[in-house]
Amino acid sequence: MAAFVAKQMVGNKLNAVKAGAVGGDGDNEDDKEKEEEAERERQEAIREAEERRKEKHRKMEEEREKMRQEIRDKYNIKKKEEIQEQPPEEPENPLMRKKKTPEELAREAEEADQDEFTKLKNTIETQVNELKSQIESKCSLQ
Repeated sequence: MAAFVAKQMVGNKLNAVKAGAVGGDGDNEDDKEKEEEAERERQEAIREAEERRKEKHRKMEEEREKMRQEIRDKYNIKKKEEIQEQPPEEPENPLMRKKKTPEELAREAEEADQDEFTKLKNTIETQVNELKSQIESKCSLQ
């Protein structure tokens, strides 16, 4: 169908060129109207062909799914749930990445500032403070 439409378009263009070269002074408006009508017909033909193609593929997919279901029924196989793929953490385009919240930025900066010794020191200080509070709660001054 597309080949037919293309041939028709080329033929119309050649006819228009021949008519202009031979000496067609008038009827430019008629030529424009004919060209517009031909373009509308061409667009309509393309749209109809696309609709037929989509319908054909929809029917084929229905038939395939019917066959799949028959096989599942025959072998007692449950249909798999459609799993949506998770997008990758880092998209390829850095301009399209998810924006970080201020809390996330602060936490990342804090983690970057701390090296191994600082982390160890903070852990020890936390444990010492916990022990101190436990001892103070058990001992009471009179």
